[in-house]
Amino acid sequence: MWTAESRTLPPTQPNASPRGDLAAWGTIVQTVQPFLNDVALQVTDQVQAFDPEIAVYAQYALTNQGKQLRPALVALSAGSVGNVNPDHVNAAAIVEMVHLATLVHDDIMDAAEIRRGRPTVAANWGNEISVLLGDCLFAQSLLLAASFPTTEVCRMVASSTKEVCTGEILQTKNCYRFDLARAEYLRILKMKTGVLFALACDLGGLLASGTPMQRASLREYGLALGTAYQIYDDCLDLYATEKATGKSLGTDLANGKLTLPLIVLLERASETDRERFRSLFQSFERNALPEVLTLLEKYSALAESQRVVNNHCEEARRLLVSLPANDSREALKKLTVFLAQQTRSLGVVH
Repeated sequence: MWTAESRTLPPTQPNASPRGDLAAWGTIVQTVQPFLNDVALQVTDQVQAFDPEIAVYAQYALTNQGKQLRPALVALSAGSVGNVNPDHVNAAAIVEMVHLATLVHDDIMDAAEIRRGRPTVAANWGNEISVLLGDCLFAQSLLLAASFPTTEVCRMVASSTKEVCTGEILQTKNCYRFDLARAEYLRILKMKTGVLFALACDLGGLLASGTPMQRASLREYGLALGTAYQIYDDCLDLYATEKATGKSLGTDLANGKLTLPLIVLLERASETDRERFRSLFQSFERNALPEVLTLLEKYSALAESQRVVNNHCEEARRLLVSLPANDSREALKKLTVFLAQQTRSLGVVH
């Protein structure tokens, strides 16, 4: 048991969207579902420590937390090298608060109006409150990290948060940069998304007394999985619908962000098509999306992006080989298979 108290929450369910088949996701995380419930309660408790006038905004941001993928990684990583214990609940709550803070800030930068099927915090209360709310969530995560007897947890969280923010800055700095290399794009993804996945896996291993080699494997697994996940998420911005995903789409195009499908297009296109895309991209309007999608299809940009995701998922699976064979390691493997399958389903007419 992970919870000493009698409080319970209904099982966490992901949004009904291309982000995953509910039954398949539930099968992967069913063994850690009580843990995920405990993490949700802990995050709620942390938010209640805010000033009452601020807590209402934080509680809104917490509602419908999604799949809780990062907390699941904490528990599964711990189980792959040892045992899950109450410290892992706190660690997962820390990672989830950092993640939620980045979402609040991302929605401001992207001018996104919808997140998980509801108006974003910024859409409801403006950018000023949203910026400060994100800062409060970051600060609270560090406060909880500082409660561990070892300073290593706080150091890991602070270092990872800095790297996430650095990745976001670099992405913003490279907006409308048509010569952005694929390697640089992938490096930025590792920083802005992969690092937080890696932190979740590494904290799971650390607090389960994993060896340095086991922790290194888990961290690299998290980097590979997180990078693949962000490529998939970038593809959703082009190939999904707002109804299906529950969030604003087309924001990358509208904000000048070159994602992998667009980079592939620029790599492969004729000079005429490249110039046409640049013209559409520099002054993008939503009614131009069909033409952009036609260009992407012409140069098989989705297929190449799917190949890259699959390669990262295969790399993540290889990194698990050195870990003890058990149910948690198998669940970590299934996560990579699940993500690859979801990516392959993009662009398929059902």
